[in-house]
Amino acid sequence: MWPWGHLAVAYLLYTAVTRRRFDSPPRAIPTIALAIGSQMPDLIDKPLAWNFGLLPGGRTLSHSLLVVAVLVPFVRAIADRLERRAVGMAFLVGYCSHLCSDVPPGVLSGEFASASYLLWPILEQPPEDPVAGILDAILHYYAMGSYEWVQIGLFAVAVVIWYRDGAPGLGLARTVLERRPSV
Repeated sequence: MWPWGHLAVAYLLYTAVTRRRFDSPPRAIPTIALAIGSQMPDLIDKPLAWNFGLLPGGRTLSHSLLVVAVLVPFVRAIADRLERRAVGMAFLVGYCSHLCSDVPPGVLSGEFASASYLLWPILEQPPEDPVAGILDAILHYYAMGSYEWVQIGLFAVAVVIWYRDGAPGLGLARTVLERRPSV
């Protein structure tokens, strides 16, 4: 899934949960943590595999449920210590929704080998075409198929709902950018 698809899935899930549980839209800082969490597995694995050759593929280390088993209690402990549980939980929702949305549709029909990356390094990484970086991935492997259109559609729906929710995080981002010292 592409970054906008991961962001859309994470936001739609998170806003549904916060509205149901707290009867209010998401708040700014947790929404920013959610957005970061929704991208984190790719921000770690893709450069380490594609640019530095340190991992066997773009879905290995941070896409593994073994890392999640360590990450969840670690993030919760830090969030509790800083009294920012909502921020930690939002990050984890984004992170875990990324892993769920990367699971290939074939898994539903019993093709579990395509999701073996979820148990890397216990299970071998599924074969992956060589990629020489993110630009190479965009230029050579990106095609507008039905899967990509679904992601764009999800992103459009997420943007509309995010806007309806009051665009949480946008005001905070503007404030931070306005306070930046000019060069």
